Amino acid sequence: MPVSVTRTTITTTTTSSSTVVGSPRALTQPLGLLRLLQLISTCVAFSLVASVAAWTGPMGNWAMFTWCFCFAVTLVILIVELGGLQARFPLSWRNFPITYACYAALFCLSSSIIYPTTYVQFMAHGRTRDHAIAATTFSCVACLAYATEVAWTRARPGEITGYMATVPGLLKVFETFVACIIFAFISEPFLYQQKPALEWCVAVYAICFILAAVTILLNLGDCTNMLPIPFPTFLSGLALLSVLLYATAIVLWPLYQFDQRYHGYPRRGSDASCAYTHPHSVCFWDRRLAVAILTGINLLAYVSDLVYSTRLVFVKV
Repeated sequence: MPVSVTRTTITTTTTSSSTVVGSPRALTQPLGLLRLLQLISTCVAFSLVASVAAWTGPMGNWAMFTWCFCFAVTLVILIVELGGLQARFPLSWRNFPITYACYAALFCLSSSIIYPTTYVQFMAHGRTRDHAIAATTFSCVACLAYATEVAWTRARPGEITGYMATVPGLLKVFETFVACIIFAFISEPFLYQQKPALEWCVAVYAICFILAAVTILLNLGDCTNMLPIPFPTFLSGLALLSVLLYATAIVLWPLYQFDQRYHGYPRRGSDASCAYTHPHSVCFWDRRLAVAILTGINLLAYVSDLVYSTRLVFVKV
C-alpha cells in the first residue's frame, strides 16, 4: 500500500500509478553502488567457503544458504533496476526492495555471528580456516551494506512510500525473523510437549508469526484493500493481540522451563544434555534460555509496533 508519511500521519492510496521506473544508469547512483557492494561481498563470501568446502552441519548450511540467497535476490533487483522492469515485477516495488534488504541484513548478521562462533573457531589452523575467516569478514560487510540500504530507503516525513518502509513495517520483518529463530530453538518437541502451558507458548509464537507474515505478504502483493476491515484497524488490532499473547508467553515459558515446582531446570548443570557438548549443537537448557530471551525481545518489538501503529493516522486519497 503506497503511503505518504508526514510526521505521524500516513496517507494511503489504493493505486500504484506512482511506481518509479528505473534506468540503466541505476548502477551509477549511490544506492546502485551499494547494491553492487552487496552483490560482490555475498558472492565472495560463499565462493571462499565453497572453494574449500568449509561448511557442514546446520550452522554451516545456514551460512551458505544466506550468502547464496542474498546474492541471487540482489542480482534480481539489479537486473530489474537496470532494465526498468519495476512495473512488470510481480510484487510491489515500493515494498519489496526494503523488505528484502531488512531480511538480508538480519540474515547476514546471524551468519556473521553463528558461523564463526559455532564452526570457524573449532577448525584447525590452515588454508580452510583462513578462507572461513575471510568469508565471515565479507559477510559482515554485506550486513552493513544491507543495513545501510534500509537506513537510506526507510520512510521519511513528506515522502510517498510503501508501508514496509515505515517503522511498523520494518518491525514486522524483525518480528518474523525473531520468531523463526525461536522455531529453530524449539525444533525438539521434547522442550514443550506434555505441558499445556508450554504448548500454548508455541501456539503464541506460531499465531503471531503467521499474522505478521500475512501483513507483509498483503503489502508485497498490494492486497491490503482486500481486507474486510480498514488496514489501519487491522494493524492496530494485530499489534495489540500480539502484545497480549506474547505477554502470556513471557510469563509461562520461563516459569515452566526454569522453576522446579513445575519440573523445570533452574541451573544449567541440572540439565544432563549440557554435560555432553558438541560444537555444532546447542543443549536443551541453552535452548530454553535463548527462547526466553527472544520472547522478551519480540515482546518489546510488538510493544513498539503497537505504539507506532496507534500514533499513525491513515487518510485515504
